[in-house]
Amino acid sequence: MLPALFCLALAFQNPPPAPVPAAEAPKAPVLRPLSFASKRFPYRWDVLLPVNLEVDGLKVSTIFFNRREFRGGPLKGADFGTRAEVEVINASKHNKVPGFSVAVFDAEDRLLGVASGGASVISLKPDDTKTYDLNFHFVTERLPLGSYFVLSVELGE
Repeated sequence: MLPALFCLALAFQNPPPAPVPAAEAPKAPVLRPLSFASKRFPYRWDVLLPVNLEVDGLKVSTIFFNRREFRGGPLKGADFGTRAEVEVINASKHNKVPGFSVAVFDAEDRLLGVASGGASVISLKPDDTKTYDLNFHFVTERLPLGSYFVLSVELGE
């Protein structure tokens, strides 16, 4: 009888743990209502490539991938990094603040490099054309071997 009372006393001394609530799934971030477009294109190194991509009146017309280097003069051969030059036209009636990212892939879908850039202070006025210089950093050696690229454009407020 003593062991039964002992077990009963222990049962009332430590109540059972409360049930653990089910873990809530992480909530998706709330995205600002910005204009966005992303598209895949064939890639060529050191060739001006036509681009057909439009976001709310901002038309991306061309892109050009190469190394910044002087080909003549006293700085001939100086290398100033790898870039993608993106030319855009604001065909809308409102100022635009574009941001760009471009990722280059080889034929085996391996990522060769990523560059980004865009308007930082001055917006692009209606009917203006501008070329944005996007910089590739650190992973640049295999960029001439690319097969395709993905260009994303996001218009800020």
